[in-house]
Amino acid sequence: MKKLYFLFALVVIAGVQAVAQTKTISLTETTSLAEKANYQAAARFSPSKLRKIIYSTSVDPHWLKLSNRFWYQYETPNGKQWYIVDPALKTKSKLFDPEKMAAEITLVIRDPFDAQHLPIENLKFAKDEKSINFEIKSTIDELKKDRKDKKAADSMQKKIFSFNYEIASGKLTEVKNFSKPKAKPNWGSVAPDSSAIIFSKNYNLYWMDKANYQKAIKNDEDSTIVEHQLTKDGVKFYSYGSDGDGENNEENIKNNKKRRGAYVLWSPDSKYFVLDRTDSRKVKDLWVINSVSAGRPTLETYKYQMPGEKESPIDEFVLFNFAAKTYKTINTTAFKDQSISTWGKPVLNKDRDNEFRPSIWLGDNQKFYFSRTSRDLKRIDICTIDINTGVVTQLIDERFNTYVEVQRPGLVNGGNEIIHWSERDGWGHFYLFDEKGKLKNQITKGAFHAENIVNIDEKNRVLYFTANGREAKEDPYFMHLYRINFDGSGMKLLNGGDFDHAINMNDEAKFFVDNFSRVNTVPKAVLKDNLGNVVMDLETADLSLLMATGYKFPEPFKVKADDGVTDIYGVMYKPFDFNPNKKYPIIEYVYPGPQTEAVNKSFGRSMDRMDRLAQLGYIVITVGNRGGHPARSKWYHTYGYGNLRDYGLADKKAAIEQLADRHSFIDANKVGITGHSGGGFMSTAALLVYPDFFKVAVSAAGNHDNSIYNRWWSEKHHGVTEVVSAKGDTTFKYSIDKNPDLAKNLKGHLLLMHGDIDNNVHPANSVRVANALIRAGKRFDYMVVPGQRHGFGDMTEYMFWRLADYFNNYLLGDFSQSVNVNITEMDREIERKK
Repeated sequence: MKKLYFLFALVVIAGVQAVAQTKTISLTETTSLAEKANYQAAARFSPSKLRKIIYSTSVDPHWLKLSNRFWYQYETPNGKQWYIVDPALKTKSKLFDPEKMAAEITLVIRDPFDAQHLPIENLKFAKDEKSINFEIKSTIDELKKDRKDKKAADSMQKKIFSFNYEIASGKLTEVKNFSKPKAKPNWGSVAPDSSAIIFSKNYNLYWMDKANYQKAIKNDEDSTIVEHQLTKDGVKFYSYGSDGDGENNEENIKNNKKRRGAYVLWSPDSKYFVLDRTDSRKVKDLWVINSVSAGRPTLETYKYQMPGEKESPIDEFVLFNFAAKTYKTINTTAFKDQSISTWGKPVLNKDRDNEFRPSIWLGDNQKFYFSRTSRDLKRIDICTIDINTGVVTQLIDERFNTYVEVQRPGLVNGGNEIIHWSERDGWGHFYLFDEKGKLKNQITKGAFHAENIVNIDEKNRVLYFTANGREAKEDPYFMHLYRINFDGSGMKLLNGGDFDHAINMNDEAKFFVDNFSRVNTVPKAVLKDNLGNVVMDLETADLSLLMATGYKFPEPFKVKADDGVTDIYGVMYKPFDFNPNKKYPIIEYVYPGPQTEAVNKSFGRSMDRMDRLAQLGYIVITVGNRGGHPARSKWYHTYGYGNLRDYGLADKKAAIEQLADRHSFIDANKVGITGHSGGGFMSTAALLVYPDFFKVAVSAAGNHDNSIYNRWWSEKHHGVTEVVSAKGDTTFKYSIDKNPDLAKNLKGHLLLMHGDIDNNVHPANSVRVANALIRAGKRFDYMVVPGQRHGFGDMTEYMFWRLADYFNNYLLGDFSQSVNVNITEMDREIERKK
C-alpha cells in the first residue's frame, strides 16, 4: 500500500512538474510576443522638445488707436520678427531691421546680440504712434532700489535698458536712467478717472487717493501711506472683497492685515461702484492638508457647498456712492438660493497694451446690468439697477426645463436696444429687444449655433458674430465669422473655408485677422475686410523642424453615436512609424463635457495626451459624445441631464467598435481609456460600466462621487429638484449615481491619480473609490500627487510617464521599464548647468 502511494505521489509530482514546465513555456512565449513600448519615440515629443521645434502658429494683432494699423510678433526657426500692417494701404513691413537693431543695442549695452536672438520685451507704441518703446535685459548685475544689503540672496537683479525707436528715421535712442517700474499691485481697483483706488483689508473696504497709491506701488509697506476705511461690518466669509481664498492657516493669519483685492465695478464717471458681497458663513467647511509645505504641514480651510446641501451662500449687491462715502444693499431677490452677477463693459482691442484698464460696469452712469439665476438654473433674468433709486427692473427672462445658459448682452446706443443670446428655440441665437425688454425680432435663426458677439456696428445696424454648424459638409464645430443686419436680413459668411477659424477684429469693425487650420493642416493667417474680402496673406506657420522629426498629422473621423443616428466627431492619432499590417491597442482620451469635448479642431502645440501617447505604440482617439460640447443643439448639450455618470459611455464604446470594424489595425480586445477631472471620472466609470470592453484605465483627479463635488457644476448638469411645501418653504433634493457604487464590477486594471491639495475636485473623490474597491476585494493602483492641486503642476511630466508605464504594462505586456527606478526619459530632459 505504501509502495502504491509512493508511485501515485511520483505521478502527481511529475504531473505538477509537467504543468509548471508548460506554464513556463507559455509565459516565455507570451513574453517573447509582447510588444515593446517605444519610449524613445514618445520622449522625442515632450513639451520641452516641442517648444524648440514649433514656433508661432497664429498672428496676435495689437491694434493701434489712431488708425486701423496693427503690429504683431512672429517667430520661425530663423528667429523673431516684428511687423507693422496697414490694411488701408495693404502693406506689411518689418518694424525695424533686426541686424541693424542688434548692432546698435550691442553698442549701448556691451552685451553681444544678433538678429536671431533679440530678447525684446514690453514693446509698445508711443501715443503718437510714430515710435516704439521696448526693454532689453542685460547681463549687468545691479542692486535693487529697495534693498541696501548686497549680500542678501535676492538683493541683486539684471539691469534693464529701455530704448525708443523712431520708425520713419530708424533712429534708436537709449532712455537714460531708466528704472523698470514695479508692477501695479493686484489688490487695487482703480477708478476710471484714477482719483481713487479701492481695496479690502481685514475683510472690510478701504480707499486711498492717487498719490498714496503711487507710494504703495513703490513700497507696499510704506508707513506714510494714508488710507481710509469705508466699511466696518465685514467679517471672514461675509467680507467686502477677498476672504483669503486659497491661503492656508498660516498665510491667512499673516495676510489678514495686508491689502487684498476687492473686485469692484465702477460707473463710467467714477462716482459709484458696485461690489458683489457673498455671505458664506453658513456654508460648510472643507479642508485640504499640504504635507510638503515648508516646516509643519499646513491646513487650508475653505467654504464649499456640495449638491443638495441647504446651507447656501447668499449673494447681494452693495452699491457705493463714492463721492458721499455712503453705501446701500440692493434687494434683488427673486428665487430661493439665487445667484447674481454683474457684467463688466467689454474691453476694447486697441486698449490691450494700456498699462491701466479700469473695471467698468456694463451700463451708463445711471444704471448697470446684471443677471440673477435660480438655484435649479432653469430660470435666469436679465435686469438693470437704477443707482439713484435702487429699483431693480427685469428686462428679459429665460425659462427652460433643463439648465439655462446666459451671455453678456450687447448694448446698442447705450442700451436703447439690447442684443440678447438665448437657446430658447433649441439653438444658440441672437435676439433684438428694446430698452424695456420687449422682443423686436429674432436676429439669427436656423439649425446652427451662434456663439459670441464680436462687434456691433450701431450706425449701420450690423452685428458681427461667430457661429458654427451652419456650413454644409464641414465639421459642425468649425467656427466662422458672420455679419447680419439687426432685422435678420443679409447674413453673410466672412471667412469661408473648411477650417476652424479664430477671429480678431478691430474695434471699428473694418478689418479682422483670421487664423485658421485643422488638426491636419498647417496654420495660416490672413487679413480680411468686413465684407470678407482678403486684404493680404499674413503668415503660414513654419513646421519644417517638426516635420523633420517624422511627425504626421492626426486624422479626423466621423462615426455614429450609440443611437445609430447622431453624428459624433473625433480625431485619430497614430504612431509616426505606423504599420497598417500590425494590430495596435487603442486608447481613448476622454472628457465628457458638458462644458466642452476633448477633441482638438485646429493644429496646436499641446500633443502630450494624444500624439506623444500614440508614439509608445497605440492608436489614440478623442471623440465627442451626446451630452458633450455646448456648441451644438440644446438637445445634444443636455442629453446627459439627469444621468451624469453614464451618459457619454455608450458613445465612447460605439466609436471604438465602429473604428475597429473599419480598420484591421485596431485591436478591439485591448482597449484603454484615460482622462483628467471629468475625464478621470469618465474613464473609471467606463471600466466599471463596461468591464468586459475597457481593459485598462488611468484616471486623474476624477470627480468620482459627484455628491461631494461642487454644487454649481453637479446641480447644473445633473439637475436638482426644487420642492415647495404647502407652507411655501423651498428645499432642494439631489440624488446621483457615482463610481464607488460600481466597485464590484472591476475586472481590468485601474490606476487612480489625485493631487492631495486639490481644492476643486477634492481628493476624497478618489479616496472613496479606493475605499469601495478595497471593500469589494479588488486589486488596483493609486498614486497621490504630493503638494498639487487640480492640475499636477511641475509633476505633470512625471505623471505622464507613470501613465505610459501603466498602459505599457497592461495593454502591451511590456514590463521592461519596471525594473528601472529612474525614469530615464525625464533624466535626459534635465537642463545641465554649464
